[in-house]
Amino acid sequence: MSGMSKNAKINTLLLLLVAALAVLPIALGLGDGKEEPFAGADGQAEAAITELKPDYEPWFSPLYEPPSAEIESALFALQAALGAGVLAYYFGVRKGRRQGAAAAAAATAPEA
Repeated sequence: MSGMSKNAKINTLLLLLVAALAVLPIALGLGDGKEEPFAGADGQAEAAITELKPDYEPWFSPLYEPPSAEIESALFALQAALGAGVLAYYFGVRKGRRQGAAAAAAATAPEA
């Protein structure tokens, strides 16, 4: 890593950290013995409410109920990807405008 710039080193370390966060729970067996080892917070909250108050009736039902957990996960991943794309586009446009404004200011600056 000696030939890399400081930003490249930081990005590489962050990428390794994210990979470790994704792999370590599975490698350490943190989900072993559970029916759905890495269930979402919604499912855990529903289980806790059902345990505390078995006769609880939800105020409303979902507009769309996916036919399986796999489709629900795919839709969630698609939603996350679309959100990341919108954010990346926004920050790219901002950076482009800043660079364009700086280039225009440099081009119109009087020479001393």
